Amino acid sequence: MRTIEINKNDADQRLDKFLTKRFKTMPKALMYKYIRTKYIKVNGKRCEISTRLREGDVITLYIKDEFFDEPQYDTYDFLKAPCELNIVFEDENIILLNKPTGLLCHPDENYHFDSLLSRLQHYLYDKKEYDPKDENSFAPALANRIDRNTGGIVIAAKNSESLRILNQKIKDRELKKIYLCVVHGILKKKQGLLTDYLEKNEKQNRVYISSKPTPNSKTIKTKYKVLEEFNNMSLVEIELLTGRTHQIRAHMAFIGHPLVGDGKYGTNKQNKNISLKWQALCSYRLEFTFETDAGLLEYLNGRSFEINDIWFKRYIHIK
Repeated sequence: MRTIEINKNDADQRLDKFLTKRFKTMPKALMYKYIRTKYIKVNGKRCEISTRLREGDVITLYIKDEFFDEPQYDTYDFLKAPCELNIVFEDENIILLNKPTGLLCHPDENYHFDSLLSRLQHYLYDKKEYDPKDENSFAPALANRIDRNTGGIVIAAKNSESLRILNQKIKDRELKKIYLCVVHGILKKKQGLLTDYLEKNEKQNRVYISSKPTPNSKTIKTKYKVLEEFNNMSLVEIELLTGRTHQIRAHMAFIGHPLVGDGKYGTNKQNKNISLKWQALCSYRLEFTFETDAGLLEYLNGRSFEINDIWFKRYIHIK
């Protein structure tokens, strides 16, 4: 018999969600059986998979010892990643990171040791602000993500309450993310709102835009403003009113102005004289525009953060 006391970072989540995070090798069918047959109890009483955990609750488990096996500290995958970070802002609850182009936000099956998330966890581990041995189910996490070949601000949470609030605020669109990009050509209208329809092809890992809806398409809205024009190129500020895969890249290409350096939605002919490894796109400004109570993070309301050193400005002549 083992017990687990629910701490602050574990609270306010369903029992089954907590157990899935805590016991990664336990089959879900077996977990449900343990709960149903009272091999798992909360505060000594029978519970349901939907039981909402509170700080101070005690889970009693009559399960196989093998599920409690923990990795040693030197086997954590995140320690294999560098802890180099470009920090825009940091306090006890959140950290805003300037993700470099070429770096994944999350590990994947092909490149699983180095990612922005792994670097974040390594950094906080070295600062003694995070140790997996001290947590039952929580790990510092990214609240949003941007494409591997796009740079800019990514929001991370240091505790579960901050992560919950950020996830909800992003869902409710109470955070404003502003992008800078360089596109080919000179736009006739210097600002506007583009509304079209996007359909994603998973196998090709690309999206297609149309001016009319299709059975599998989703509405996209892209607000833009031209800031500067030079050498048959335009520096454009963009606000996404919808957040779809490759939305900026595909939408600007759809209106005839693909991003400079974009090999997927642009053409080699357009990019051949410009030596950019990635598309000229950066999530450069973040604004907290809460319309409802933000609890622990209310102090961020009205604040904005901006990256001044835009990577592609070093390769393209922009004021």
